[in-house]
Amino acid sequence: MKYALIGCGRISPNHIAAANNNHLKIVGICDIQREMLEDKACRFGLGEVNQYTDYHEMLSNEKPELVAIAAESGKHAEIALDCIAAGCNVIIEKPIALSLADADAVIKMAREKEIKVCACHQNRFNKSIQKIRQALEEKRFGHMFYGTAHVRWCRDYEYYAGAKWRGTWEQDGGALMNQCIHNIDLLRWMMGDEVEEVVGMTDRLNHAYIEAEDMGIALVKFKNGAYGIIEGTTDVYPRNLEETLYLFGEKGMVKAGGQSVNRIEEWRFADIQEKPETVIAEFTEEPPNVYGFGHTPLYADMIDAIKNDREPYVNGEAGKRALELVLAIYKSAAGKYSVKLPLKDASTMDFAGLFDIKESGDDMVNKDGKIREGTKA
Repeated sequence: MKYALIGCGRISPNHIAAANNNHLKIVGICDIQREMLEDKACRFGLGEVNQYTDYHEMLSNEKPELVAIAAESGKHAEIALDCIAAGCNVIIEKPIALSLADADAVIKMAREKEIKVCACHQNRFNKSIQKIRQALEEKRFGHMFYGTAHVRWCRDYEYYAGAKWRGTWEQDGGALMNQCIHNIDLLRWMMGDEVEEVVGMTDRLNHAYIEAEDMGIALVKFKNGAYGIIEGTTDVYPRNLEETLYLFGEKGMVKAGGQSVNRIEEWRFADIQEKPETVIAEFTEEPPNVYGFGHTPLYADMIDAIKNDREPYVNGEAGKRALELVLAIYKSAAGKYSVKLPLKDASTMDFAGLFDIKESGDDMVNKDGKIREGTKA
């Protein structure tokens, strides 16, 4: 299967490795920065692979069957629509888009063109998460009470300075949209997917040079009666601490921890089907970084979905649900009220300037959570 990659930045090595591990034929790589192309070509022995700074040209010349999009977040939807129009199946790095309208447009065009779309929430493929999901589907938890998702990471000035789009409302969003959306996806997925109401608070505590939040917390009420708690930050000193997911049910409780929910740390069930220490030992991975080992199985699933004309395990609708929950938190935090789901429309750009005026009073924010026109910091 002919494969191409658009975006050769921080996460691209995981995509290239996943493509190689799944024996895809890499026919092109693309980035607007020539040095990024040369770096990845050298590191992965891609000297014979054609390099492009214009992805339109690459799509036209190479005609790949599968394209991974790993450019800045604000470009995901635009590039995905162009790829779908060219007949390419797509793996879209998180988030699938920065607005619900753009996510809907990607999903709609893909359906019309019979193209597969995979949202790259690779942590769903962690051994720990797959084991927890199996227990959930076997109803071992009984009635679910609540779950919590925590991302306690560090991102310093060098990280944000390394790419100017990071931390901007137009191209990224903040800690919840970038660093925490994987765990937010897992919490929503595990707790039944359907959200009724969200109450959120966000702030920019330690990164005055970015536009968006570096800390966010939220309470989530699910339609099945369960609750969720979300905590995400890039303010932890001096390095990443943990990413954890707790699930509490009537007959079971688990904790996934480590840098990126890659370890089962608690395993308690009333049915006692296996020894907790056995599960903890067997379903723990030690990846070299927070990106984990999930890209390779995610690619394998996408390839199989294309070949067998089925939906990917993490499809476009799943990507939209994770996006929607983050935007609902933003909306609640900006408007200082609870938000009901589903959202009709929302975008990160609705919150542009929010922290620039945060000390100027609540009267600068409309009740729909958007900054009033004409308001200045």
